[in-house]
Amino acid sequence: MNTTPTQQPRVFILIVNWNGKDDTLACLHSLQNLAYRNYHIVLIDNASSDGSVQAIAEAFPHVDIIRNAENARFARANNQGIELALKNDADYVLLLNNDTLVEPPFLQHLVARAQSDARIGMVGPKIYFAEPPQQIWYAGAVVSLRRGLLAHIGIREMDAGQYQQSGETGYVTGCCLLASRACIKTTGLLDESYFMYTEDADWCWRARQHGFLIYYEPAARIWHKISASSGGKAIVGGMTGFKVFYKIRGMLKFFGRYAKWYHWFTIPFFWLLQFLQALVMLIAAKNWAGIRAMLRILTGVRKHQ
Repeated sequence: MNTTPTQQPRVFILIVNWNGKDDTLACLHSLQNLAYRNYHIVLIDNASSDGSVQAIAEAFPHVDIIRNAENARFARANNQGIELALKNDADYVLLLNNDTLVEPPFLQHLVARAQSDARIGMVGPKIYFAEPPQQIWYAGAVVSLRRGLLAHIGIREMDAGQYQQSGETGYVTGCCLLASRACIKTTGLLDESYFMYTEDADWCWRARQHGFLIYYEPAARIWHKISASSGGKAIVGGMTGFKVFYKIRGMLKFFGRYAKWYHWFTIPFFWLLQFLQALVMLIAAKNWAGIRAMLRILTGVRKHQ
């Protein structure tokens, strides 16, 4: 636990790890330089076999570690951390991917934005690819029920200051998401039925239904080693077969839950265009695993990888 000014809200930082020892250690090292001081780190380890727990416990003895006997995946593991944080009087909970590196003032900016309006329930930073470090991965997001679309704003654009305006956004990615205690208590936990991917958009959507605002704060900046936590070789922007399957599965679940009947007059058309575009990219890259994953979705197969 950090020695902290009492006037700062109490933030619990949750990091889920699964055989990501080197990335997680690097992430924890970057957190040591935070300008914000009233925080506590909880690591949720999903039955790693690479020596992660021992290495992290030795290097960062102040970090609390929840040791799972099996891979609980993203939502369930984070829910374990959220429940612990709320029991320990957290004012805010920060979900943070283990394959990220943070800028020292990022948490200060996120908390300041959340504190600026009691209606703000969730806030996310500007997120860059780790390489090249000025290429944007997330600068807000779009949710379109009419088009059946969940998409990051600015992805793969070089940062030239074009997304420097803080404001409401479609959803905050679970890669780095600050949620207020009030928002969590009202909205509930992450939906574990998603297994992985899209549970962040679902959480934000439910928070909005309860009257909370979802915000993007560009003054807060972090870097994401994209695709490192999903395993496998990243092809076509990280579209491994594993990722393709669960991304599409999550979108089907999300829009099946929230789209109105009249949206289904347009969603199939836009999904067909997206499907064909993705298929062309996968074929061009000879990404047979990605193609098989898409075919599994079409045939309704639900076999976990």
